[in-house]
Amino acid sequence: MNIIKTNTVKLRTKRTFLKQGTCSRTFFHILNREFGNPKPIEENAIDPLAGGIVQQGYQCGMLWGAAMGVGTESYRRFGNRDKAIGMSVLATQHILKSFISKAKSDNCSEITNTDWSRKFSILKYLITGKMVACFKLAGKWAPDAIQAANEGLSFDPTNLPDQSISCASEVVKRMGGSDEEMVMVAGFAGGFGLSGNACGALSVAIWMNTLARVRAKTYKYSLSDTEFERIIKSFYETTDYKMECREICGKHFHSVNEHTEFIKNGGCEKLINVLSQS
Repeated sequence: MNIIKTNTVKLRTKRTFLKQGTCSRTFFHILNREFGNPKPIEENAIDPLAGGIVQQGYQCGMLWGAAMGVGTESYRRFGNRDKAIGMSVLATQHILKSFISKAKSDNCSEITNTDWSRKFSILKYLITGKMVACFKLAGKWAPDAIQAANEGLSFDPTNLPDQSISCASEVVKRMGGSDEEMVMVAGFAGGFGLSGNACGALSVAIWMNTLARVRAKTYKYSLSDTEFERIIKSFYETTDYKMECREICGKHFHSVNEHTEFIKNGGCEKLINVLSQS
């Protein structure tokens, strides 16, 4: 990416962040426009993943947004749902590596040094300039995110299974979502790009719940939402109060094939059903 375009992307990202209000929506918006796939309703519904999944402090919202942007493009580019799901996971892995190289962590709480469950910590984030640091990080990473998305979607799909399966996509399917929506979230698999971090299926349940309310024009973004509290409560009760995929599954996935076989053989079946009914 040349210097002029890089600087343009940085500036556009900061302006979008100010306008959209959350890091998650900003990056979903930026990548969708880069690829020519505007999805304003779906972008609105990703707001709750800011702050590391409803202010839980896990993966940065920029990552969730970028992953959904690459998933949207994967569906458009490859057409075949099964192949597009696998390519989304591969591209999301590449995006995650790019982000960590820039931010030195993938978790919101570590990047911001903020406990989003405490009002005082949030106030400190706002008045000490940490919020500005997030704007700067967004601007710095945006050109790299676009490059990583393009590179990831250009990977060789030879080693992908004939039918790639993502736990996140399965939640969408059982909640009545479309093939495109299944591919949009596919990269959340295995704790985001198979990284083993906070559960991607939970993020999908929250996004799908929000999406329904956005479409019904009954949703308004808030740091406190009883619907999300209900979903997270059901999630914790099902996982014995574990959040990270590697702990819930008792393993770390090393390939799309490995994750696909795990889901095919009934892995996380109970959790997927619980979240699908939320």
